[in-house]
Amino acid sequence: MTTDATDDVGLVITLTCPDQTGIVHAIAGVLARHGWNIDDSQQFADHATRRFFMRVEASGPALDDRTATLAHELCSVAAQFEMTLSLHDRDEVPPILVLVSKARHCLNDLLFRQSNGALACRIAAVVSNHPDCRDLADRYGVPFHHLPVTDANRDEQERAILDLVDRLEVSLVVLARYMQILSPQMADHLDGRAINIHHSFLPSFTGSRPYHQAYERGVKLIGATAHYVTSQLDEGPIIEQEVTRVDHRMSPDQLVRRGEDLECIALARAVEWHLSHRVMRNGHRTVVFS
Repeated sequence: MTTDATDDVGLVITLTCPDQTGIVHAIAGVLARHGWNIDDSQQFADHATRRFFMRVEASGPALDDRTATLAHELCSVAAQFEMTLSLHDRDEVPPILVLVSKARHCLNDLLFRQSNGALACRIAAVVSNHPDCRDLADRYGVPFHHLPVTDANRDEQERAILDLVDRLEVSLVVLARYMQILSPQMADHLDGRAINIHHSFLPSFTGSRPYHQAYERGVKLIGATAHYVTSQLDEGPIIEQEVTRVDHRMSPDQLVRRGEDLECIALARAVEWHLSHRVMRNGHRTVVFS
């Protein structure tokens, strides 16, 4: 008996395990036995770490009791190959939380992409330590939470953010130019579930007014890096980077505008790839399936 393709549902399967013979065959065999079709499959064997990474998109009969059997067999394969394996609904629209300070460009870009369907998520709320972006969130009908932070109330403020993460069942926290350093405890709590964006120059400039510092040094390249948040400031596994050439004719304000564009692009791509389960951690690096 065949099933009308219009009744099919989609799964995304991601896995990592020690590299060995038979992994792809085992996964494909389980799917085939249950009448599931592989729509896309990508894999990577890291010879340096001897680990194998794989992402599969598959479609099959509408979810019913057979799906539990499929999942059980996949878990058996995972145990056999010492895999870390995850199953995801391909059509899920997960809620995310965006943290922002005063700069609006990355938040505006994420809100717009969500509104036109370019970003498959639901921005459940915007949190800021300043009130400046409230009107922007209101324009898109997204709840805005103003949670000021000082050295005296930092722990309380972070607990309030984590309470929102739990209450809204947020799958990802996006730091869209949130100009606060997360505590090691909060970074560890959100490990693998928080993405940050920051400028990345060659050479690099830290502190305030980085684009003005870059102008004074006459840089020829500016860029932006999107990465997972870890307790080591701006040193988390890199997901995406954007770079462009600049020259002596550009003023500091022009560098700022060009840099903001790069930040928006890199952050949006990183968020999109994470939400579609295309990013897999590989130690201090990432495997990103296109």
